[in-house]
Amino acid sequence: MGSEEMPQIRYGLWTNGLDLFFLRKEVTRMGAQFEPRSDWPMADDSALSRSLAGTLATLRRGEAGKLKTAFRRCHNYVHGNEGMPKDAAFWQFLYLLFCKMHDERTSRASRTPLRLFAHPDEPFTAEGRRRIRERVLELFDEVKQTYALFTVRDEISLSDHALAFIVGELAPYNLSGTDIDVKGLAYQELVGTNLRGDRGQYFTPQGAVNLMVSILDPQEHETVLDPACGTGGFLRATLQHLLKQWKEAEGTAKLPDDLDALLEHQNRLREYADQHLFGADFDPFLVRATRMSTMLMTGAPGKVFHMDSLAFPHGHLSGVVEAEREIPLGSVDVFMSNPPFGTDIKIEETETLDMYRAGVARSFVRDKTSGDVIVADRPVTALAPEQLFIERSVQWVKEGGRIGLVLPNGILSNPGPVDEGIREWILENCWVLASIELPVETFIADANVNILTTVLCLKKKTQDEINTEALNGRLTDYPVFMAVAEKVGKDRRGKAVHKRRPDGEVILETIEEVERVGDEIRTVPRIREAVDDDLPLIAEAYQRFRAVHPEPGLPR
Repeated sequence: MGSEEMPQIRYGLWTNGLDLFFLRKEVTRMGAQFEPRSDWPMADDSALSRSLAGTLATLRRGEAGKLKTAFRRCHNYVHGNEGMPKDAAFWQFLYLLFCKMHDERTSRASRTPLRLFAHPDEPFTAEGRRRIRERVLELFDEVKQTYALFTVRDEISLSDHALAFIVGELAPYNLSGTDIDVKGLAYQELVGTNLRGDRGQYFTPQGAVNLMVSILDPQEHETVLDPACGTGGFLRATLQHLLKQWKEAEGTAKLPDDLDALLEHQNRLREYADQHLFGADFDPFLVRATRMSTMLMTGAPGKVFHMDSLAFPHGHLSGVVEAEREIPLGSVDVFMSNPPFGTDIKIEETETLDMYRAGVARSFVRDKTSGDVIVADRPVTALAPEQLFIERSVQWVKEGGRIGLVLPNGILSNPGPVDEGIREWILENCWVLASIELPVETFIADANVNILTTVLCLKKKTQDEINTEALNGRLTDYPVFMAVAEKVGKDRRGKAVHKRRPDGEVILETIEEVERVGDEIRTVPRIREAVDDDLPLIAEAYQRFRAVHPEPGLPR
């Protein structure tokens, strides 16, 4: 249907499913003219919309799908139009995101107008784009002075066109009034696909992260550590797990927070992050990305240390001294990590290996007569990092502390004496809570690593428990939860895998989403294609298993 058939229509929207294109129609004697716009106008360009432009009153709460789309559109625009690699585009977007959050905070505190906004016509004229840049650069200068995350070397290098596009995307949202878990979901949508390490790091898919956090069930009084945190997936999931617990206790689990509850929950999460949530990584850029992620959810950057966690408490990197003060070995309640593996890089530093000589860094060989695994009298000169991280996790937690690791299946199933010796060491020092094998699709799409992995959850034995088993001459028998995930909701290319009927038709499911519009709560039924993902079902099965079989060892 053409515009001549609907003469009263003044605005139009086209979309390809991700990008949105707005047009304003102006009818003149020469015919209809179409002008690109950044968004729908407010109140038909009324005096009200002009008087409120640049104020918090005009902003809307972010909804998960829309905010993820907005973040992705901003990043894709920079990556596609500014000639930047993905990681550089990611950092430029984060600069603007922090400008947005800082703008909202200062505007609310000082009751002054917002500065990160775009009038409807500004993105389409050189003078308008220049004004947007001036406001953004003023904000970013304040950001660098306010937050220790940034230095004078951080610079916004985007063109005026890119700045105008991103401001147009971010400006309509009230990030400080957006639910905490929504901001976390939107952030993780970008971060894992845009930052990659060069020491074998890759990032754990969210389904596996959520599974491990559900099994280990960190509590508000417990200290949580991920010593190879990458971009902070386990730390974000811990914050979301606690938030879910609080809302269930309050009876508001399915409701979006009102502003008072939002501020209360954010303050509570900030206090938790300051006292109990810790991360570390060898890569300084990933440390920074995790701190920014924590700040987006809590309002504070949290405690994430730049250090070599296998060499801790030794090492020359900047975070070692503070980490030794905050999280010495033997002090952590919950240890969760996807340590670097799938790489040929070995740990060969003698000083590092010496810290593991009594555990996994021994020369395990098979006795030719008995077939048993024994320890040979020769030093180990190199081990894979994931092997050392097993012992490191046990060293770092308290007695009774819980451990979750994503490991290559070889450690748990290879028949060789080295892996068998490590398995025996695990059984001697830990109770096995759960072992869940993941399909190859888990990592191949996100990390391009074609490897089978297992989520292994452990509980550190007390010294009394170890001594008792040694005196008895045998390990204690107890039930262990085991599962094999066949589907994780996506295929090898990262495309969604849906549940289907025997005739091949996709199964549809109806879910109820709760939305807050002003002071009104609405329940909206939505129909969607059912995703074929075993991991949430396995998490539920684990809870049923524990209801029948309590955790072995020291009670919590």
